[in-house]
Amino acid sequence: MSKRKSSKSSRRAATASAPPTITALHSGNGTATASANTGMFSAAAIRETVESVVIAFVLAFLFRTFEAEAFVIPTGSMAPTLMGRHKDYQCPMCGHWYQISASEEINQETNQPTGLFVEAGTCPMCRYTADLARGNPQHQSYPSYSGDRILVGKFAYQFSEPERWDVAVFKYPGNAVTNYIKRIVGLPGETIIIRGGDIFVADKEHQEATEIARKPPNKLRAMLQLVYDNQYTPKLTAYGFPARWQGADAPGVAGRFELAEGSDGAAFQTDGAKPEETWLRYSHRVPSFLDWQVIGRDGQLPPEMQPEPQLVCDFTAYNTSAQTDRQPPHEDVLHGHWVGDLALECTVEVQSDSGQLMLELIEGGEQFQVQFDVATGKATLAIASMPDWKPTATTGLQGPGTYDLRLANCDNKLYVWVDDAFIEFDQPTTYPELNNDTPTKADLQPASVGSRACKMRVTDLRLWRDVYYIAASSINGMGSLTDYRDGYGNQPPDMHVPHSARRQEVFQMEEDQFFMLGDNSLRSKDGRLWSEPGPNGPKHYVKRDALIGKAVLIYWPHSWDRIPGTPIPFPFFPNFQGMGFVR
Repeated sequence: MSKRKSSKSSRRAATASAPPTITALHSGNGTATASANTGMFSAAAIRETVESVVIAFVLAFLFRTFEAEAFVIPTGSMAPTLMGRHKDYQCPMCGHWYQISASEEINQETNQPTGLFVEAGTCPMCRYTADLARGNPQHQSYPSYSGDRILVGKFAYQFSEPERWDVAVFKYPGNAVTNYIKRIVGLPGETIIIRGGDIFVADKEHQEATEIARKPPNKLRAMLQLVYDNQYTPKLTAYGFPARWQGADAPGVAGRFELAEGSDGAAFQTDGAKPEETWLRYSHRVPSFLDWQVIGRDGQLPPEMQPEPQLVCDFTAYNTSAQTDRQPPHEDVLHGHWVGDLALECTVEVQSDSGQLMLELIEGGEQFQVQFDVATGKATLAIASMPDWKPTATTGLQGPGTYDLRLANCDNKLYVWVDDAFIEFDQPTTYPELNNDTPTKADLQPASVGSRACKMRVTDLRLWRDVYYIAASSINGMGSLTDYRDGYGNQPPDMHVPHSARRQEVFQMEEDQFFMLGDNSLRSKDGRLWSEPGPNGPKHYVKRDALIGKAVLIYWPHSWDRIPGTPIPFPFFPNFQGMGFVR
């Protein structure tokens, strides 16, 4: 009863040119950005020209028949779902691959270089700010790649109604010529409310009866963004950082979760000797810019400087591009809005015939669990403040074996997957408002794996967060959306969060009007920000007749210059990992 994991990795890369450009509505006036290396318009230009010619012929032959059209994503307002112009980079400190926006290297209207240079980016795993400038200590060149090439089904909305969460291409309301791409979150006749990172919906007849807009399981998985992957722990602990996953019981307690022998910190085990619950808990201990400066000087972080736990926030590495590596990313990027909608996944090797296995998430001090009975395969959901709420399901987690598990608490609903199969319970897994929209000290340990008399080994621990939609109607001087900052950085969340933390923005849709938002909410000039006075100014909505089609497929993310994982040169090697359907 063993299956290998099918986890979502942090998104890869992309490339672009020839086909028509979609302006993915970047904020456009941010100071934390960008550029290309000087060689970008030599070898890179030749590379992109060859790619464009080849792909243009293929597309003309294959896709015109099916009324699909190719577009290019130039900016990052839909990242990480769709990549605009960016750099692909592997962190030298922890080994994590991530993407950094390079949109502002190129003027989106003239397609000419702006003279700006991306010289830094910050890793989402270890927060090391890397030097990417010309003359960097690594003596490496870090090219910028153009955005994803996608196929758009032009007839999709002539035969079916647009659906919430579709990724759609449309004519920008203020310019009938320019194409944009966003996710549909509001439908005709609805009132859309953005509050606490979530989308709430009311229809015109029942304005007081709002309901949270929930994502289907496949959309949710596509939109989740990686917070931490435990495989990078060994390299971080070598620099003196504490492990983020640790056993909750005191050392020496029978059944305590301990580091698995030979795993170098990437796996944990319990012998199941404790009949009561024992827990493996995550603390969001994020290294700072200063921590890495100390390590650069001394080679090690002293024990007295170990990071304190923080709240999970809407940090997005893609937005950390900067013109110098000597300054930390702006506070808007590092310490943003607290995100309580999380997902935990792991691989568990069950080594006993009985006992219980639990996954737990915390939001606003509230406990959300899925409990698996190893002997029967029965799964039970539980919320601490709702003792009578116990949806159950039969799963394939039964007896010894290796299982891939995932629990998500998003949009006031619990989602469970076992071995990549979504589990249907005997009653709805949605729950009412619990007044848990204020972070507590319990949120400093927002995810846990538990055992009750079950021997197990846990690996491949990953914590994800949902998209946080910022309630805002203006852009500040950094090109970021302004909102009350209800994440506190390094400060413990022991203060009262004022009512402004529940700030909201309301948008009314009339007949044949749709509301669009970008997945990269911090750097997306979308329906929240379009409205301008006057009859000809852009409005907050997109009319039905401005919809061009539905984004269907990423058919050509940027190619590689060598065979991945090897030093073997191979110009235009396809980036297979980045190809796939748009969700």
